[in-house]
Amino acid sequence: MAAVNGNGKEMPDVPVPPSSLIRRVSSRSIRNSISEEKENGDVCAGKGSFVNKYSKKPEALKSFHMNDAESELEVPGTPMTPRTSTTPGHENCTFHHDLELDHRPPTREALLPDMANSYRLLLTGLGEDPERQGLLKTPERAAKAMLFFTKGYDQSLEEVLNNAIFDEDTDEMVVVKDIEMFSMCEHHLVPFYGKVSIGYLPQGKILGLSKLARIVEIFSRRLQVQERLTKQIAVAVTQAVRPAGVAVVIEGVHMCMVMRGVQKINSKTVTSTMLGVFRDDPKTREEFLNLVHSK
Repeated sequence: MAAVNGNGKEMPDVPVPPSSLIRRVSSRSIRNSISEEKENGDVCAGKGSFVNKYSKKPEALKSFHMNDAESELEVPGTPMTPRTSTTPGHENCTFHHDLELDHRPPTREALLPDMANSYRLLLTGLGEDPERQGLLKTPERAAKAMLFFTKGYDQSLEEVLNNAIFDEDTDEMVVVKDIEMFSMCEHHLVPFYGKVSIGYLPQGKILGLSKLARIVEIFSRRLQVQERLTKQIAVAVTQAVRPAGVAVVIEGVHMCMVMRGVQKINSKTVTSTMLGVFRDDPKTREEFLNLVHSK
């Protein structure tokens, strides 16, 4: 039936786009609007705003940019910003509460009741009694554990580096190997774990050694696949100190292959990402791999 306007005239039927398309257009419009306002300094321009906060970061971080290959890392499950809308200067930004953007609920603790109820429902579905003594507090414990396993969503590179970038006249290889890593397989929600080795060739700036381990924590404490985790770590080190090259090797054991499926308990998965000189120069790459595999 044709619609009638305020003057009593019939209006032609206009096809209504599906709600999913409306949401996509809405989110894209919001993203573009936010980008334009940031460029003009109009978004949350008060004290402690996004613009003011990031204009004060160290020189090594001011030149951050992502090339086409690196931009592929912005995928579901790995938001580029922390899950918070309480950052000073952003309390009233409505776009923080649009879940189609990369912002999330105000605090992770607020998720606990719903997560606990979900675990309680899961126990019931398994035929268990969630009210029996041994399971009475299991849903809350499991919810808290899952938040800990995925705490990397709340961390950003700038926060973790904490200005631990130092000027140093050196261009020799820096390697930190056998960094313990624990993560969660995003396909089965079971753990995978192993060791990470990172090497980079400085160009006048070095990174505090413990920060390499903390970078591993940021990205491993999320729902992950090992291939993406390897590249994210390499890109993060590149962003931090702009070295001549970065190399990352991960050796992992995946419980989804050990305790289910093919059940191969001795299998290990090795992934590597080589950027810059490590990709272009075979001798540099060989030196790194020899250092990593030496006892």
